[in-house]
Amino acid sequence: MLKRRNLVSSLLAAAALAFAGVAPAQTTERVVLNVYTALETDQLRAYQEAFNRQHPNIEIRWTRDSTGIITARLLAERERPVADVIMGVAASSMTVFERENMLQPYAPANLRALNPRFRDADNPPAWIGMNVWGAAICYNTVEKQRLGLPNIESWQDLLRPEFRGRIVMPNPASSGTGFLNVTAWLQMFGEPGGWQFMDRLHENVAVYTHSGSRPCVMAAAGEFPVGIAFEFRANALRARGAPIDIIYPREGLGWDLESAAIVRGTPRLEAAQRLLDWVSSREANELFARNFVITAIPGIATRLEHVPADFEQRLVRNDFEWLGRNRAAILEEWQRRYAARSEPRR
Repeated sequence: MLKRRNLVSSLLAAAALAFAGVAPAQTTERVVLNVYTALETDQLRAYQEAFNRQHPNIEIRWTRDSTGIITARLLAERERPVADVIMGVAASSMTVFERENMLQPYAPANLRALNPRFRDADNPPAWIGMNVWGAAICYNTVEKQRLGLPNIESWQDLLRPEFRGRIVMPNPASSGTGFLNVTAWLQMFGEPGGWQFMDRLHENVAVYTHSGSRPCVMAAAGEFPVGIAFEFRANALRARGAPIDIIYPREGLGWDLESAAIVRGTPRLEAAQRLLDWVSSREANELFARNFVITAIPGIATRLEHVPADFEQRLVRNDFEWLGRNRAAILEEWQRRYAARSEPRR
């Protein structure tokens, strides 16, 4: 009889709430999503805040490092994955993960809006693109004048003897920016010609960094006159008043595609899918466009002040399948030739 009275009381309470227009409280389970990324730290906060406005119950726990280091870590963990999602990692690495059967195909909500060039061709795709980032040279104008250095208009200009010990660039084994430059030279100049170019460039390189941003930061600070980096960091530093010219060499620019994918076997699949839905959304692409001139959704990006209007036309023709298939061999050869001049790992 007591149980019956309790049941009646509960039903009456629920009816009273409904009559008053107040729904019974609902609880939503909180999910922690492990996301591996190579995105710049000054981009992560805006992306996370925008995502959490839609999905406040999904907490993103970032693991951030340079592209090469994140790629190596994911490959090392492939039998026992820690990451649920990979976000902001190069498409050239995604093709490696796909070949290793590490990715869970998924067609996000806004897939049809994405440029077909900037996503995996399979349906559903193993990965989707976010935005393009490409090569740029940061040239300190104060140091140029002080040292009487020549103009830079092409990659070949970097081989001049005046630049001996005055150039810094990223190590491609650590940095996606380093890798996109090395593979661009191999595609532009041919494999023998590309290695010959890098042999001569090596004579002028003071140090290879483990960060794609660092060469431009070093050039902006006057530590070295010339830093081979990428356009986001170059544009951001120049916009803040750094004394640099940004050079986009006339032969063409290496580039890659920041991309996102779900790790196969994640126990948090639904939350991972919500993050991929957001990455494919117009809102996300508008945020990407604050930093980059080419986004996966066409027609969103606007010109950044220190990036040329024809930036997309300057990009080399990338073969992502070739990049993924030959990544290990290219890095092994590069390390054999040049790694002795890399900065110590911190």
